[in-house]
Order: sequence, then C-alpha cells, then structure tokens
Amino acid sequence: MQIYLDHGATTPTRPEVIDLMVAVMRSQWGNPSSLHWWGERATMTIERSRLQVASLINADPEGIIFTSGGTESDNMVIMGIARQYRTPQHMIISSVEHSAVRLPANYLEQHGWEITRLPVNRQGLVEPNDLARSLRPNTVLVSIITAQNEVGTMQPIEKLGQICRNADVLFHTDAVQAIGKMSIDVQTLPIDLLSLSAHKFYGTQGIGVLYINPLMTKKRSLIPLIQGGGQERGYRSGTQAVAAIAGLGLAAELAEKELPLESLRLAKLRDRLYALLADIPELVPTGLMGCGRLPHHLSFYHQHIDGRHLVREMNFAGIAISSGSACSSGAIEPSSILLEMGYSQSEARNSIRLTLGKSNNEADIEWTSLAMHQILSREKS
Repeated sequence: MQIYLDHGATTPTRPEVIDLMVAVMRSQWGNPSSLHWWGERATMTIERSRLQVASLINADPEGIIFTSGGTESDNMVIMGIARQYRTPQHMIISSVEHSAVRLPANYLEQHGWEITRLPVNRQGLVEPNDLARSLRPNTVLVSIITAQNEVGTMQPIEKLGQICRNADVLFHTDAVQAIGKMSIDVQTLPIDLLSLSAHKFYGTQGIGVLYINPLMTKKRSLIPLIQGGGQERGYRSGTQAVAAIAGLGLAAELAEKELPLESLRLAKLRDRLYALLADIPELVPTGLMGCGRLPHHLSFYHQHIDGRHLVREMNFAGIAISSGSACSSGAIEPSSILLEMGYSQSEARNSIRLTLGKSNNEADIEWTSLAMHQILSREKS
C-alpha cells in the first residue's frame, strides 16, 4: 500500500488536466503572438484560462499574469518593485516567508535596502500591531505569506493588508500553499499582489500566476524581470506555455467548484489523524491548530528522532511525508521556520509535515497512524 501525504510539496496532475493539455498540444499549438488562425486559437485558449483563474480568486482577468510558478511570481514582486527606485528604500516581510521571498529580500539588503522581518509567535502568527509599528515613510512594499508551508498557520491577511492600504503601502501575499485549500477573494481582501502556482492544486509544474490589482498600476508599476516580446501586458515576456496555461485554467475551475466540500473533507481527515497520533507524547504538534490552519496540513516535531530519519522510515512503509530540516554540506540543518517560531535547534531539526490531498481517505489515515506507531515503537526499543 502506497500513501502520498506530501501534497504541500506538489500535487499529482489531475487526469482531466493531462487530457486537456495533450489536446491543446495536438490542436492548439500555435504561437499566441501570431495573427493567423493558429495563433488566434492559442490566444483564445490562454484567455479562457485567464478567466478561469480570475474566477478562482474573484479577480479582474486583466490582473492575471502567467509566470513559470510561485518562485518567479514572488521574485517579480520583490525585484520588480525595487527596480523602480534609484536609491534603496524599505521593505517589510515576515520572518517565516518562503525562500522565494526571503532570498530576494536578502539580496536587496546586501545592496543597501532596509529589510524589516516581522517576528512571529510560537504558532507562527504575525502580530498586526508589529506591522503597523514597522511602517516608515519610505516603506514601499509589505510581503506576508498567506499560509506558512511548513506549519500550516494562516496569517490575518485581511488585517495586515488593511494596515498597508491605510498607509498607502503595497501589500503582496504569497498564496501558493493556500490557493485551492481556502477561499481568497481579492475584491474584498486588501491585496495588491498575489502569487500562486498550479502544481499545488493539481495543475502541472512549471506554470503559475502573479495577480496584479489593476488599481495598483494607476499609482505604481512593476519593472519586468524579463525583457523581450512584451507578452502578458509587458510584465512577462516570452512565448506563453499554452498547454500548461490551459491545464492551469482547468485546475483552477475544478478547484473553485470543489473547494467548499473538499476543504471540509480534508479538515475532517486531518483532525482524525491528529486524534490517532495524540497518544504519542514524543510527537508534538507545531503551528496554529483548528480553523487558523490549512485544512489539509499536519506538522509535528519528535522530541528525540531526527525528522529526516522519520521521513525515510515512513518511505520504507510506503508513505510519503516531508521534513523541515535540510542537509547542507553533510550536516543536518534545522528548519529555519521553526527556529523563528521559537523552537530549539533539536526541535526544529526533528520536524515533519504531512499534507493531505484528493486521493486520501479514511483508510489512508488509519494505515498512516498504524505505521507511525509501529516505527516509533521500534525506535524506542
């Protein structure tokens, strides 16, 4: 029996998406920039997908810009905003951002920019008052992740975004982990820029979106990272990946349709697995629990056992999970996210994450619990 519980890393591409992508590659393969019939068919495919993605987050389709994924979208924001200014300014991020935001911010800091990294509590939450106190006259961007990928904690995006809007500061959120798992409405939320990636909600890898609020562009604009043919309203030059974009559009449409019931189903499975593992005292949950957490997400640290070791043992049992620790130059590096949340080096090194998805059911939960109990019992003896 094989059980995949690493949907936070990537999701399997849906069969419907694969079928559509194959059909597009066979019959709608024209260059969208071409004026003939073949080009027009490809353009229609792209624009249909733009509408589908826009519907998922209730956006103006004009604000949907196709990219290669969440990492590029995040970099477009951080570096695209920075390139507007001849002299370094001030940006704010959280201390638990994905590396796609954290590393570009580090780069800017090395080149004279002031970067404030907002602290989080032990549950991984940013305190809105900390953001309000950190704003300066030269703050040009705030970037706060919607839901933290390692511990599943959802940030108070509405409060944080409103603070920025009141101060006339651009607000970006990396929503890669959240899209398809929770409802996000950019018409009601004070969001100027949002990143998402298809492979987190059953589209294919290598395609994503940067949403740019059209109202934002009346005051400010992003300087493109890639110059060329001017595709995607000039924000992202390069011939569009028509088949991947078509797949993203269908994945978005299906995610929107299934979201209410699927989120409830996943939360029920998640809570059941938490309950089944609750009698293991050495396995300690991390992150915010309950409604403040992504519905498909579980995370723990073990008091004595390295997280990567547990990942390997579960893999031998046919179950895929992940660890927040990483191997660098032969040494195990603890999860930087958990360190920022106040956990010790050993606790951060012993972290694991289990993320559920469409294919998982009650039987998977029972079997996963049994396997975890057996592995940890064996490690004790």
